[in-house]
Amino acid sequence: MPLVRRVSTFVLLTIGLAVAANAQTDKTFPNDDEIKLVLTQTERTMQQYKPLIDQEENLMGKDAADAAANDRRVVAALEKAVKAFKQQPQGFNGPLGFAFFEWLDDASRNAALCGNGASMQAVLAIMKGKPEKADSLLRLAQSCMDMSTLIYTISENAGALYLRYAEAEEQLAAKGADVADKCMAILKKNGYQPKPQR
Repeated sequence: MPLVRRVSTFVLLTIGLAVAANAQTDKTFPNDDEIKLVLTQTERTMQQYKPLIDQEENLMGKDAADAAANDRRVVAALEKAVKAFKQQPQGFNGPLGFAFFEWLDDASRNAALCGNGASMQAVLAIMKGKPEKADSLLRLAQSCMDMSTLIYTISENAGALYLRYAEAEEQLAAKGADVADKCMAILKKNGYQPKPQR
């Protein structure tokens, strides 16, 4: 009796591990809830980022005008993408999802550049004996760096979702090719001869 119990336990354990291993290898596409979470995070963050862009332009003057214009273009692209993906979340699972990820990366880098530029301007203001302006610039620099980190975190989430999409797409294509090969083998086995292509 103990031998039967051990063997049945072994069989059940083996089957359980095989099922678990198979489940871990199946890749899944990002679902609507996961995509909507990244969209909500992006939307809220862009609302916080826009006033920083205005501050950047006001405090840093002409030096920041081009950078601020570029920042606004990136924010506008992200807002447009969020609006479109909210209506059709599965649109993220395609080339536009990668563009969305790139825009987040651009926004993160732009916010970091804002922080760096404001820090350099603060040093110049201190050297010119303008401590109030330097203080404002240092606060802007810190806010921009914090914003950069926040946007970067969201871009990591979006990147992870997009990677899952790409892996699931690759796995689905491989399974499709495997099924096509098996079908062709069955057809050949039953006497079907494909016509030569011209």
